[in-house]
Formats: sequence, structure tokens, C-alpha cells
Amino acid sequence: MTRDGNELSGLAKIGYKPIGLTLGLLGGLIAGKVFGIVWKKISNEDETPQPLSDDYSTCEVLLAATLQGAIFGLIKTAVDRYGMKGVRRFLDGPRPAHSDHSPAESRHLAAV
Repeated sequence: MTRDGNELSGLAKIGYKPIGLTLGLLGGLIAGKVFGIVWKKISNEDETPQPLSDDYSTCEVLLAATLQGAIFGLIKTAVDRYGMKGVRRFLDGPRPAHSDHSPAESRHLAAV
């Protein structure tokens, strides 16, 4: 696998870990809610089928699992991508110019 130059450095990766974990948890919660809403719309049932339940056919359980996996994968990928883009934007953003002058000297130099 080749590096494309867009990966974070070692220190930035370590700094991103807690952010990534938090975003991952939030993404999982969002994915669960979205799946519940989608399943309710397509099946007209309030509860999602449980794998070991005899109340649903094997086809329904497998369809629900497939849909749940697709929704989870989509949301997780989106959260990871946009979370990383946000961190990169923060790390690569413009920084205020560093000045060796005191605030009074800077005002004097700006007036000149």
C-alpha cells in the first residue's frame, strides 16, 4: 500500500485517537437510530428482527442484518472521513504570525 501524503504524522495520529473513538461511538449511535427508522418504514414494524427470534423468517433476519451493515458502514465511513478532514483542517490551518515584538512595539511598527 502506498502512502499518498495525506496521512497524519505519528503525533497527529496519537492526538486523533480520542477524537476518532468519540466520533466512532457517536457514529454507531446514529447508525442504530437510522437503521431503526429505515426498518420501521420498510417493514411497518416497531422492532427490528433479532437473529435468534422465531418471530421472523430467516429471510427477514438476513435482510435486516444486510441493511443494518450497509447503514452502519456508510455512516461509519462518513464520520471517519469528515472527522479526519476536520482534524486535518485544524492542523493545517493558518496560524497567526509569531512576533518577537511586544504588543506596544507591534502597534508602533504598524503605525510607522
